[in-house]
Parts: sequence; C-alpha cells; structure tokens
Amino acid sequence: MTLAVLWIPFTILAALSQVARNAMQRHLTGSLGTLGATNIRFLFGFPFSLLFFAVVIAGTGDAVPGLHNGVWAEFVPWLLLGSLSQILATGLMLAAMNERSFVVTTAYLKTEAIQTAIFGFLFLGDPLSWQKFAAIVIATLGVLVTALKPGGARGFGDLRPTLYGLAAGAGFALSAVGFRGAIIVLPDVTFVTAATFTLVCTLFVQTLVLSGYLLWRSPKVLVAIFRLWKPSMTAGFTGALGSQFWFLAFALTSAANVRTLALVEVVFAQIVSRVTFRQPLERRELIGIALILIGVVLLVTV
Repeated sequence: MTLAVLWIPFTILAALSQVARNAMQRHLTGSLGTLGATNIRFLFGFPFSLLFFAVVIAGTGDAVPGLHNGVWAEFVPWLLLGSLSQILATGLMLAAMNERSFVVTTAYLKTEAIQTAIFGFLFLGDPLSWQKFAAIVIATLGVLVTALKPGGARGFGDLRPTLYGLAAGAGFALSAVGFRGAIIVLPDVTFVTAATFTLVCTLFVQTLVLSGYLLWRSPKVLVAIFRLWKPSMTAGFTGALGSQFWFLAFALTSAANVRTLALVEVVFAQIVSRVTFRQPLERRELIGIALILIGVVLLVTV
C-alpha cells in the first residue's frame, strides 16, 4: 500500500473509533450532562495524545516541531480555527436537537461533507473537480435517504433549527479544514509527527477552553468527571485514538475526501443494526446505502 492511499484505512479506523467513543460518551451523559460528557474526550484524551506523541518522536526520530520563522503565525490561527470551531459546532448541534428532531438535525449536519469541500477549496486550495464534488453530493444524498424515514422530514424549513443545523455543519467543516491547515504548515517533520503534534495542541486548547468554562459555570460537573475517572479514561483513550487517525488522514489528503469517506460509518451502522436485530433492510435504506457506496467509489477513483 502506497503512502498516498493510507488516508483510506486511517479514515475508516477513525470512524470506527468514533462510534466507540460516542457510545461511551452517551453512557456518561446521564451522570455528567452534555458538556461534561463532551469534555471527557478533551480532558482525558489529552494525556493519551502526549503518549502518542512520545511514541511517534521515538519511532520517527523527528525533532519536536519548531514554531519559528513565521511558522507560529501560520500554525496558531489554523489551530484555533479547528479547535474552537469544533466546540462551537457541538454547541450548535445540541441547540438544533433541542429545537427539532434528531433525524432532521442529523440531515442538516450531513451537509458537512459538501461544506468541507467548499471551505477546503477556498481556504487551502484543495483540489475540487466537478467529478469529486459530484461524488461528495451523491454520498451525502445517500446518507439523507438512509436517515430520513417516512414522515421524518417534518420540521425542515423551520428557520431557527435550520440555521442551527446548517451552522453546526459549517462549524464541523471549518474544524476539519482548520486541522488540516495546521498540520500541513509544519515544516521538516514527517506527516505522522505533524499530525500528532497538532492533535496534542488541539486537545490542550480544547481542554483549557471547555474545562475553564465548566470551572466558571458548573464546577460540580468537573468534580463529577474526576469521580468517574475510570470510564472517562476509557472514553478519553478511544476519543484520542480516533482523533489520531482523523489527523493522520488530514495530513495525507483533503479534508473533504476524509469527511466524505467517513460517511461509510452510516453503512456500517445499518449493517450492524440489521444483523443484531435480524431485520431486513428497507428499500429506502438499500437505495441510500447504494448511493453512499457509489459516491465513495467515485471519490477514491477520481
């Protein structure tokens, strides 16, 4: 396998890790609340990112990236864009879900792949051919067809949840572009070191921001987080591991490619659900899965 296509297994591994992390965070939401459960991935993920970085430095022989000669001025804005956009997008997503159904909100969020392609082209100059854009649109449509059950589209067009949902998708798209931008400006190191160093800095910023907010507004939540340190540690590890694979993928290809391929997570979820509960896939779901797979195949072959 050549280096150029390693982003494909990295993305698939990241998506699988994300499923595990989401399940653990969901389990802890009842005890810690949404913000508390969200902060787990940052607060308990940060130490693991330092461990990953130590292993990478030892394995590659790279020096710690030096932020000098203008590198700092390039790296930090991209880092802050990625880190803060991800936190803001999470808040907007939760606000949208409070306003409207989970299904409708998810549909808005899945515009992330298209928005990532546009932002990546505008801000980073990532290539965006008509064929690639068509592949992203087809895969996104497949997710929408799979997710929207009959009658599930009620609520589209309501202004406030629409704005919240689309803005959340834009926030996640900007975060992906920001992370890639930070990674590719680091000079004189391997892509593995650049990706891992950016992950360490990202989790540090996010831990500082969200833990500081909780300390200010809900200090009891921070106390509860540390009381549940064992499950929080596991969730933090899976979150850091998933982010490590996301960042490795961002180092090798455009954020749009990564976010579009990540839509196969929907296919995996459908298959696992049907195998577990022994229910046949509906025609709508089969059509949606087919569209996702067509879009993904087009994406990795153009």
